Amino acid sequence: MRQRTQGLPAPLRLVLGLLGLVTVGTVALMLPGMATRPLAWNEALFTATSALSVTGLSIIVPGTDLTWIGQLVLLTLIQIGGVGFMVVAVVVFRLLGRTISLTDRLALTDSFGLLAPRAILQLTQRVLITVVLIEGCGALLLWLHWMPVLGERAAFYAIFHAISAFCNAGFELFTGMPGFAYGLPEDGVTLTILAGLIVSGGLGIPVLSELVVYHRERRLSLHTRLTLVVVLILLSIGTAGFAIGETRAGGVLVDRPAAEQLGLAAFHAVSARTAGFAAVPGFDQLTPATVLLMALLMFIGCAPASMGGGITTGTFVVLMLALWTYTRRMPSINVGGRSLAVGTVRKAAAVLTTSLLAVVLATWLLLVTHPQASLAEVLFEVVSAFATCGLTLSFTSDLNLFGQAVIMLMMFWGRLGALTLVAAIAQPHARQRVHYPEEQILIG
Repeated sequence: MRQRTQGLPAPLRLVLGLLGLVTVGTVALMLPGMATRPLAWNEALFTATSALSVTGLSIIVPGTDLTWIGQLVLLTLIQIGGVGFMVVAVVVFRLLGRTISLTDRLALTDSFGLLAPRAILQLTQRVLITVVLIEGCGALLLWLHWMPVLGERAAFYAIFHAISAFCNAGFELFTGMPGFAYGLPEDGVTLTILAGLIVSGGLGIPVLSELVVYHRERRLSLHTRLTLVVVLILLSIGTAGFAIGETRAGGVLVDRPAAEQLGLAAFHAVSARTAGFAAVPGFDQLTPATVLLMALLMFIGCAPASMGGGITTGTFVVLMLALWTYTRRMPSINVGGRSLAVGTVRKAAAVLTTSLLAVVLATWLLLVTHPQASLAEVLFEVVSAFATCGLTLSFTSDLNLFGQAVIMLMMFWGRLGALTLVAAIAQPHARQRVHYPEEQILIG
């Protein structure tokens, strides 16, 4: 059995591994003592899928429908989904004294979204240490801030929301609690801590790894530099767009003080990049302009090899650079004293094309099976699931069984990456024996 598993391609091993974890998570949530009421199989399955894909969409209310043991199971699924189950597998193998095979390293490389498996075990160790430190600092700050209000529950709530924020999961436990009618606390300290955790988790493993050792090596790769620039640009655009759209007549921020408007706009620009926390009442009443902006931010998502999803900032920046290069009639993409390979542009185009096809097909299926829903609600929900974001215009609870299946598939797809499922089911690469003469077709 071991040899048969070793022979599976890395993308297929990732798919099967995540499917196995979803099954285990579903069974665990249906055990006695996990919920305050018996969970239906589809509720447990949807919750497990959402947690392991670090999405946050839910057809239950975790704060009231799950016991503290069930919430602990949910937290475990979020953590495994965030750091990657291949990382967990490597840790278990090392604790058991097992060697990590080349196939395992390749699967781990695919799980991280990296280019090559060199030094992968050292990177894994560095990732785990960094994750524990960041989540621990965030939990400590939240505990100190929430202790006067939550009392003895502050410690668990701080740990849960620190992990949920860093993993860009979007699950929260405040909805349904007395005194928190609108869910997540809106105070500036809470939102600042959560925003810091979300941004850290969304930068990506390679970027975090380089930032951790920057004081010693004093250099950043082209990937890290581009990622930081794109993140700043997207956050700035998101903040300005949310503020413009929601501070005018009919917006959800129109009655707030100016400083609060800016803070909430900045937080939702951060959250839209696959974190999924909504910190304003009436989030489903956003103006159409803001809904479109949030959907675009979700679709782009976080950096590659991060806790978030979307087509990733790497794909976005490569496509923008390719467009700029084409308009300038330059033979190759040059940036930061380096040139990008043609294969990188092709992969970015493949990711965009596959993602658009998946989103359009899922949106069409939901519109056909949910005739009462609007295009904005459905498209926003599908993009949120694909980008593993978790924001919703209050449409998740209206999904029927077929709709839940579609959204679960989109969350599953989004967590693995647009090309992983395609690569898992694709035929093995065959050598091209015949080369045909070139011919042009019309474009544009």
